[in-house]
Amino acid sequence: MDKTEYYLELKRVFASEFAFYLKSANFHWNVEGSDFYEFHLLFERIYTEVYGVIDQFAEELRALQLQVPASFTQFLQLTYVLDQTVPGDSKALVQELLMDSDTMAMKFQQLFMMAEEAGDHGLSNFLADRQDAHKKHSWMLRASLK
Repeated sequence: MDKTEYYLELKRVFASEFAFYLKSANFHWNVEGSDFYEFHLLFERIYTEVYGVIDQFAEELRALQLQVPASFTQFLQLTYVLDQTVPGDSKALVQELLMDSDTMAMKFQQLFMMAEEAGDHGLSNFLADRQDAHKKHSWMLRASLK
């Protein structure tokens, strides 16, 4: 396996996780409508969970002697999660965050396989946990759309 590709993907997924955190916080702060409270709490639950692992993820990168992307410029260059600056109705916000969460689950799964191939089993355990967390976020978001 090409370590350069693996390390770049680690940085891309880290940037994407941070972007996902920021987007879910944005939706928490800016959601409106008759179902405001329900979605305000859901988005808070999601962004709080994701924020709780950002530092650990950064430390996993540092343990591999990688520099952690930590600027908006780097995040924009690396992320799979696109910025959302135009507020939509609550269902549109849920749908968008659901698509991003599904993307994150897939990216964590792919990165897990790369980490396993590289023999980074402790990191792969962390990545598997992140995949599971995003699957749970997706489940809650998907169920909220019904």
